[in-house]
Order: sequence, then C-alpha cells, then structure tokens
Amino acid sequence: MRPVKTLLSAAVAFAASLALVTPAHAAGANYVALGDSYSSGTGTGSYYSDSGSCKRSQYAYPALWAAANAPASFKFVACSGARTGDVLNNQIGALASTTSLVSISIGGNDAGFSDVITSCTLGTDASCTNRVNQAKAYATGTLPGQLDNVYTQIRNRAPSAKVVVLGYPRLYKVPGTCSVGLSDTKRAAINSAADTLHQVISARAGARSFTYRDLRGAFTGHEICSSDWWLNSLSWPVDESYHPNRNGQRLGYLPQFTAAA
Repeated sequence: MRPVKTLLSAAVAFAASLALVTPAHAAGANYVALGDSYSSGTGTGSYYSDSGSCKRSQYAYPALWAAANAPASFKFVACSGARTGDVLNNQIGALASTTSLVSISIGGNDAGFSDVITSCTLGTDASCTNRVNQAKAYATGTLPGQLDNVYTQIRNRAPSAKVVVLGYPRLYKVPGTCSVGLSDTKRAAINSAADTLHQVISARAGARSFTYRDLRGAFTGHEICSSDWWLNSLSWPVDESYHPNRNGQRLGYLPQFTAAA
C-alpha cells in the first residue's frame, strides 16, 4: 500500500501546484491595453486625472482586470476617440518584446460611429439608414486594411503576446420598451452596423490568429431600451453617450476579456 500512498501524495502535490499556476501566471503578465473609448472606459463617469481627454477609467475592463490579477506591469493607453491611426501614432509604443498580454477595441471611430449616431438622432429614418450604409461600406471596403496594419504592428512589437481583440455590442433592443427619440427603423440600422463591424473585425483578427471576443451576445438583454441597460443613451457630457456604463464594463467586457486572457 505504501507505493499507492506515495503516488497519491505525489498526485495531490501536483494538483496543488497546478492550482498555483493560474494566479502566478497572471501576476507575471506584462499587460498593455490599447484601443478606443470602449477600452478606455468612457461612459463610466469617473476618470484618471492624468488621462485628460482620453478618459481612462478605473472602471474600464483593463483596469478592473489589472486590479484583480496584479500583473507584473500594466500600461493603459487606450484613448477616447481613437482610430487605427491613433493607435499606430500614439499607443503602439507601449508594446515591447516582453509584452505578454494585449487587449484592443478599435475600428468603430474609423467607420464613423459618432457621426452615425448624430445623423440618426437628428435626421429622418431614410437619412439615418443612408449614413449607416455609408459606414458599413467603409467598414467592409477600407477598414480591413487599416486593421491589418494595426494588428501587424502589434505582432511585430510584441511577438510573444496573447492578443485579445474585443468587438462592439449592439446598442438597442428592437423593439424597445422606452422612447429615446429613435424609431425602431433607426435602431435596427444602427445595430446592423455593429453586426458589420463584428464580421470585419473578427475576420481580420482571425487572420492574425488573435483571439476575438464577440460582445453582442454578452449585451443581449442589456441594450438601450431593455429592462437592464449596460449602455448609456444620450447623456451629458455628450461624449459619454452610447458607451458602456460601469455594469457594461464590469459585467459585459470584463468577463469576455478574462475568459480570453
């Protein structure tokens, strides 16, 4: 029986060592958070004073993940309003050969997200649909090359990093249970833009063997005009509008990133 006990003891010791691997690995990560307002945390209402107009928040999923996992290093450079060119010009320098984990959401501003919302808020159903179609044409025609450039630079600068690309949720429940000044036609058109962004971003991330997380499912039942909003509608300041609130970051984005990271 002694050999059996010895084997059991060894197995228990091995299992115990495995239990320590995950937190130790997380603690050893060199994490860089890139991207736009959906990664900076715009919409959560509280921001680091030194982040200025980038509106980086302690309630954004990168900061929440870092607080829970204590990585060896954490560089938070995502910025409200960022486009692919801004990532290349102002954020990519945070990466290094030692970077082991990267997160990014990007592409919505390139496709004209804010202008789509403005057009749909102020215009007719027809003008809204037309502007959405323009954005979708940009997303399918021009955005793929821009994303390829960003993703290539990420891989070149951080050759060993796990790269997690996060998408965008649909903004509206259709039909909705509230009145926010937009018809169901407008809401459906805006949601269709999120679907197009999903198709484009997931394809380009997959082409680089990056991990892509689709946020549409996570936010289902939590859109604007649902019974439990994880997104702001028209808000003040205006740039807080149509972004994840604190629950959207904590309950929507954070679990998706954590599962991939």
